[in-house]
Amino acid sequence: MESPTITLTLKEGRDKPVRQRHPWIFSGAIARLTGQPAPGDLVTVADHRGQRLATAYYNAQSQIQARILSWNPDEPIDDDFWRGRLRQAIMGRASAGEQGSRGAGANELLTTDHRPLTTALRLVNAEADRLPGLVVDRYGDYLVMQCLTLGIDRRKEMITRLLVELLQPAGILERSDVDVRGKEGLRPLVELRYGEVPPEITIRENGFAFLVDVHHGHKTGFYLDQRDNRAIVGQPALMAGRDVLNVFAYTGAFGVYAAAAGARSVVQIDSSAPALEMAERHMALNNLARPEDEYIAGDAFEVLRYFRETGRQFDAVILDPPKFAHTQGQVDRAARGYKDLNWLALRLLRPEGVLATFSCSGLVSADLFQKIVFGAAVDAGRDAQIVQHLGQAADHPVLLSFPESAYLKGLLCRAL
Repeated sequence: MESPTITLTLKEGRDKPVRQRHPWIFSGAIARLTGQPAPGDLVTVADHRGQRLATAYYNAQSQIQARILSWNPDEPIDDDFWRGRLRQAIMGRASAGEQGSRGAGANELLTTDHRPLTTALRLVNAEADRLPGLVVDRYGDYLVMQCLTLGIDRRKEMITRLLVELLQPAGILERSDVDVRGKEGLRPLVELRYGEVPPEITIRENGFAFLVDVHHGHKTGFYLDQRDNRAIVGQPALMAGRDVLNVFAYTGAFGVYAAAAGARSVVQIDSSAPALEMAERHMALNNLARPEDEYIAGDAFEVLRYFRETGRQFDAVILDPPKFAHTQGQVDRAARGYKDLNWLALRLLRPEGVLATFSCSGLVSADLFQKIVFGAAVDAGRDAQIVQHLGQAADHPVLLSFPESAYLKGLLCRAL
């Protein structure tokens, strides 16, 4: 059992977020420490009067110097604590693999063997599951773990042991190769933690089959957070008989859903030729390969401008760009990028066209994103209706006291 021996005292008036159960404590909120904790050590969090509020792990190298594990300062932080938090997170996803996402069922042929509709899920979503800094994704029989903070990195052997105990995976790969680790004083790392080295894995998502490279693919190998949105956007009512443009396609998952829903043609754009080769493989894997579909490797903005200049139009456009804003200082530039992108898409849409547009920039709020798309519509001279607000998949829950966990937002629109 770990027992904090050092107290982190907050400045007067800076205890409100902690009392409201926000898990982050920034350096500017700290008045003093009663000692010198080693990086990753547990500390007791107290207000300026000395009232004990929580237990957190500490890292002086990070701007977020403490991340709260428990708001009960007397709760033991032992194996049972970590096991309980992991079990609770995992059980919260217990039915997702069998039921698939809302709107699923477009590929009935792949569900007749009674296998689970979905075999790839996020099992632990960091702060949203009250395990700050820890991400665990399941791909079939394998787990991929990300240790995003020093506090979690110090405890990853114990976490690995507990994951094996709870889930008996064939292997656990650590994919801690994200930039945010640098802010914690950690280097990027990809390393096998347990069992077999994961091969190229074939997963199922709402009955569709996809190939995942967990060693090199984006995020932990696949954009699991878009699963529900793919099911919503990929409905026959929206896609059947339409010419569809899938921008920032990556390995073409939205394109697979569109083709299965009866799209007349699917054009997929991505900057990565290897990703588009995988997109073609995914069409073939799902018996959807067709000569009328196109795969264009290039800069999305340049390709969209070329389409506009040549008068090419589509009935549906899907925009799923990478994160444009990594820091607060980049938000204005990101907003301009999102506006330009959506303006181009709206100019390419035929009347009654469908626009599914997303932002995964956590610093761009849902309200700001809607205003950006509104501005793009005004500049494009198009009226548009919001048919549905979209967000991250159900296995990426949002903790009410941690709004930062609601990073993915989207709009399903009809351009009039």
